[in-house]
Amino acid sequence: MKILKTLIVLPLWLLSISLFAQFVGKPFPEMETESYDDVKISLPNDKTDKYTLVGLAYSKKSEADLNSWFSPVYHKFIKEEDKGLFASFGYDINVFFIPMFTGAKATAAGTAKKKAAKGMDPRLLPHLLFYKGKLGPYKESLGLDKKDVPYFFVIDKEGKIIFATSGAYSDDKMDEIEEVLEE
Repeated sequence: MKILKTLIVLPLWLLSISLFAQFVGKPFPEMETESYDDVKISLPNDKTDKYTLVGLAYSKKSEADLNSWFSPVYHKFIKEEDKGLFASFGYDINVFFIPMFTGAKATAAGTAKKKAAKGMDPRLLPHLLFYKGKLGPYKESLGLDKKDVPYFFVIDKEGKIIFATSGAYSDDKMDEIEEVLEE
């Protein structure tokens, strides 16, 4: 049974690597975002102090998969920052989850920001940014072809993509992210 699982999972894993390999080494396109409290942040330009993990989602159908990343990412990359211990434990990276409001849905961004400010765990709020604008340039430059899944990118200090994946959280994906951060 284990061999059968490997035979099924391995080709899917290799396919996901090959789909995103074309983005590794390329610059992450400039993205103007806003925090829940209306602070403007341009990625990657405003966050070149350290590596950055960015999660993007542009449809309601991708929300469950995006949410599957919150707790593991919080515990791996953010929790120690909240305690002020990053100097001695964990990873020192920027982490941002970005719902993308495009087209007719762009008008809903303000409502979503207000809802987040009231209903989200306050420890995650500084890691939530909102994009309002055109989707086309990002679909093309980042390969955001499937609207039903979130996309994740690790960006280096120079603004280049060093890792990309999509879909729901998995331990294997987290292991891959940790590997690129440790290189």
